[in-house]
Amino acid sequence: MNRRRCVSAAITLVCALTVLASPAYAAPTPPPEPRRTLEEVRAEIDGLYRQAASATDAYNLAEERARKQSAEVVRLAQAIVDGQARIDDLKKRAGAAARAQYRNGGIPDEARFVLANDPRRFLDGAGRLQQGQKATQDLLGELSRVQTDLESYTADAGTEWTRLEAHRTQQAKAKKEIETKIAAAEKLESQLEAEERERLLRLEQQEQSRAQTAWLGSGVLKEAGGSASAQGRKAIEFATAQIGKPYVWGAEGPGSYDCSGLTQRAWGAAGKAIPRTSQEQWRLLPRIDIRDMRAGDLIIYHADASHVGMYVGDGMIVHAPRPGRNVTLAGAGSMRILGVVRPDK
Repeated sequence: MNRRRCVSAAITLVCALTVLASPAYAAPTPPPEPRRTLEEVRAEIDGLYRQAASATDAYNLAEERARKQSAEVVRLAQAIVDGQARIDDLKKRAGAAARAQYRNGGIPDEARFVLANDPRRFLDGAGRLQQGQKATQDLLGELSRVQTDLESYTADAGTEWTRLEAHRTQQAKAKKEIETKIAAAEKLESQLEAEERERLLRLEQQEQSRAQTAWLGSGVLKEAGGSASAQGRKAIEFATAQIGKPYVWGAEGPGSYDCSGLTQRAWGAAGKAIPRTSQEQWRLLPRIDIRDMRAGDLIIYHADASHVGMYVGDGMIVHAPRPGRNVTLAGAGSMRILGVVRPDK
């Protein structure tokens, strides 16, 4: 019995030593992710900035609408105050007329003349009585109209306030998306070595140059080149004077601009009001065939109309490109063109 126990204990000990001596099992290390090419990084950064541009358009549109709604709310609020003051005045006048009638035993002054024995006084009093009745009716009619207007102003103010809050909510949402996309793009760029960032910029410029060369080679400008209008020349003069100023999303000058902020201010300086965003400029301004394009026209880019530049002639535009870049001259065909609009058509 003792011998069996000894043998069993020995076997257990051997097994334990064998386990301890064996190498510990480890999960296989996953292979490192393949390093992306600089071109792939460039494409991702470009995509992020494009998404930020779309969100910027949404932000600008919500901001413009909120500004208009805010002004309308202020106007309606003043109309409500004025209407209430008018009602108070009309009520005082109506009360004064009622008190005067009460003091005369319920007979208006005009009616007393009607009761006179003198025919001339009778006729004069009858006319005055008619005038007094009309004045009372007019007073009551005006009071009713002002009360109706006041109710309408109050209802409209409530509606405009609801719209204002909705547009402010849209602004906040768009702002968050813009900041998220820009931060992601900047993070990608910051992870690159200085030499890689220089190569990234060269890749960007080479891509733009290839696109511009292909666009010019298509012969699209053979029929274009009409002279700018007087307003167009003023708009170009303003836009080109902004070259070198930084792109800042949502900015409308004078120290910085986003793409549509620049074109709106330029045409505003020329005396022509145009919509705030590139999407609204594309939707609302008269469209021109690209072969009929002239200096001063606006070129809208990308399928979602999220970018705009001003054509200045010779195949070039002035535009505010994106965060991290300044207002500059660039090839009009260096990006995908959606169409052309003419603010002063």
